[in-house]
Amino acid sequence: MTPPLGDIAHLGHVELLTPDLDRSLAFFTDYLGLTVNGERGDSVYLRTWDDYEHHSLVLTAHETSGIRRTALRASSEEALQRRVKELASAGHEGRWTEDEPGLGPLYVTTDPDGHEVALYWESEWYQAPQALKPGLKNQPQAKPGHGVAVRRLDHVNYLAADVAAAADFHQYVLGARPTEQIRLDSGRIAAKWLTFTNKSYDVVYTEDWTGSRGRLHHIAFATDTREDILRAADLALDTGVFIETGPHKHAIQQTFFLYVYEPGGNRVELCNPLTRLVLAPDWPLITWTEEERKKGQAWGLKTIESFHTHGTPPVDRRRDP
Repeated sequence: MTPPLGDIAHLGHVELLTPDLDRSLAFFTDYLGLTVNGERGDSVYLRTWDDYEHHSLVLTAHETSGIRRTALRASSEEALQRRVKELASAGHEGRWTEDEPGLGPLYVTTDPDGHEVALYWESEWYQAPQALKPGLKNQPQAKPGHGVAVRRLDHVNYLAADVAAAADFHQYVLGARPTEQIRLDSGRIAAKWLTFTNKSYDVVYTEDWTGSRGRLHHIAFATDTREDILRAADLALDTGVFIETGPHKHAIQQTFFLYVYEPGGNRVELCNPLTRLVLAPDWPLITWTEEERKKGQAWGLKTIESFHTHGTPPVDRRRDP
């Protein structure tokens, strides 16, 4: 039985691992326009300008790239405790920790594929220092005057050995709503998009053709306009940021996007999905067939998702961006 919607308020932040912390930090601050909001040990905490919380992204020095943690904010203390109880009942019992600045206790568990997921309620609202005070009192921080100036963390796309099982965890244990999916001719679900909010998706699972577990496809940051995506591509050319594909438009979810790689080896999507909301309470799950996916993206581009779907491995540039 699907739990009632609303216990998870939104995607809070993600923690990325990088073997080159200094160059990754420069990418996120200089190119994307994030702001550093503290350091602790081998980790740096960064925020997008329209995030009300302490941080949107944690960068942690590590021997490899990848994702360590995805943090989801509950809608209340009572909602948090309900999800903790449900996680234990579903065999995903975790542990409590207080290891992130600006946040209260986090309940840390894993999805069926091994990705670390943390739930929390208590959150310190960001107070901008004088140099970052916004002109409008209803935004937390002044918009950066450099880089892409991404507005917020938009979604995370995981690679998974078993997409259906991982997506079911988010739907039936955490309360996400599936909005679109890819079903192959064999009946296997190759990708699934889910949301906790009125955005059309917050988390995505894409089939990992290697059969590995716990890997990352990409994280995504939202921009104000499509024009920002085009400008991001020009900035990438000027600053040596590796463009993998785009600018283009996804057929699924209709997101205008650009895929780039940060120097640590993690794929980052810049996207403009701000006009696409799921407002219908009875939104039907939209299923794309294998034949439909062979057509590629909205304007015909054959992208990574098509390759994953049809078994031809993409070039893995995660170690050599």
